[in-house]
Amino acid sequence: MGTLIKNGTIVTSVNEYKADVLIEGEKIVAIGTGLGDRADQVVDASGKYVIPGGVDEHLHYNSFSSLGYETSDAAAVGGTTTIGDFVVQPKGVGLKDSIINYKKEAVEGKAMVDYVLHGIIMDSTDQSFNDIPSMPEVGVAAVKLFMAYKGMDYYATDDSIFKALQIAKKCGVTIMVHAENADIIDVKIKQLLAEGKTGTENFSLSRPVLCEAEATSRAVYMAKMADAPLFVVHVTNRAAAEVLREARDEGVQAFGETCTHYMSLNDKNLEKPNFEGAKYVCNPPLRPQEDVDFMWEAIQNGWLLAVSSEHCAVIGGFKVAKHRGINDFSKIPPGSPGVQDRLHMIWTYGVEKGKISRTKFVDVCCTTPAKICGIYPQKGEIAVGSDADVVIFDPNYKGIFTNETSLHDTDYNAYEGFEQIGRAEKVFLRGSLVAENGKFLGKEGQGEQVMAKPYGLCYDGFKG
Repeated sequence: MGTLIKNGTIVTSVNEYKADVLIEGEKIVAIGTGLGDRADQVVDASGKYVIPGGVDEHLHYNSFSSLGYETSDAAAVGGTTTIGDFVVQPKGVGLKDSIINYKKEAVEGKAMVDYVLHGIIMDSTDQSFNDIPSMPEVGVAAVKLFMAYKGMDYYATDDSIFKALQIAKKCGVTIMVHAENADIIDVKIKQLLAEGKTGTENFSLSRPVLCEAEATSRAVYMAKMADAPLFVVHVTNRAAAEVLREARDEGVQAFGETCTHYMSLNDKNLEKPNFEGAKYVCNPPLRPQEDVDFMWEAIQNGWLLAVSSEHCAVIGGFKVAKHRGINDFSKIPPGSPGVQDRLHMIWTYGVEKGKISRTKFVDVCCTTPAKICGIYPQKGEIAVGSDADVVIFDPNYKGIFTNETSLHDTDYNAYEGFEQIGRAEKVFLRGSLVAENGKFLGKEGQGEQVMAKPYGLCYDGFKG
């Protein structure tokens, strides 16, 4: 016997229809009508939408001075049941060992939602590159390199990225890149500071749009020369998005995502007085409103495939961590919380504003992220055999985004005061009710690793 969710409207990435969902154990076992005799618990979803649990493919827990899995209840109450966390490889530690150690030390017994792990190459050695084919053995199907941050451990040279692409394509691992031109950033920061321009309003000037577009183009050409798929994380602007669109038109397997904040906040936020602009410092930076508007067009047209939160709640928050850069914008730690608000923000300012459909909402927030991560159809789908990660979504809820109701355990919310329409009313993780009406009902340690499979979405149709 199981749980029957009845009278709701199921929304998938391709259609929506009236049907009931039967859950037994951790799986969806039937979809249809007349299933009541197989359930000992009935949940009425009248007037609500039944959608897959959200899949957020890009977060940072326990890395870059960010808070860890003790705050992952924020994901659950926001309707996200699977998160994609990036594991930073310590210097001198193999890429595979870094995954094993991180899971044991930082995740097990703490995660409150399911998680899929991605690698970050910090140590560009032969050992690291040789470890790429073994990533699927530890449930990892994506590895990230940084084109920005020259002079820091995680800066990757072009030859490192090219080698990684060549190796990864042979084993179905997706190479992800943070695309910004490190040399230009370095010069711009030094020039601005020399001119006495130290405030937060200068942050976006130090990392201009074309700096991102150039790096995106360079990464695409490397992928083309390596004859390998590529995924560009957190695309922020038209110029970079069009590089990817044009590349795919030419047959290059080059894809990208954007993030909630690049679809809802603009560079004017960095100009807020009393150092409030520091709350909005993220890399790449927020862009002009015309780029914000274009992100919706890019998502709607499939030029960018998914929306992540890039959640990174820095330890110390605004009052401590961000204030380290009060006299020098380049010293402000980038990142802000967002995993709890992602689904609600995209619904409110996408679906409710008529910018995207309900099916597109599910596509970019649930289904396609699962495909990118190599965990579909186990995750990201309402289908028989899929994990029973189900959200009953109330489209009639009205509220306000505020840090007072956030569970990310930091002292600010980038969307403070924004209107909210719609909410994840009930959230099921593998058949268990873990959140209801903004309250977490689950327990620490209930989250499990989802073992990613190689040859994810970026390899669809790949002939390399």
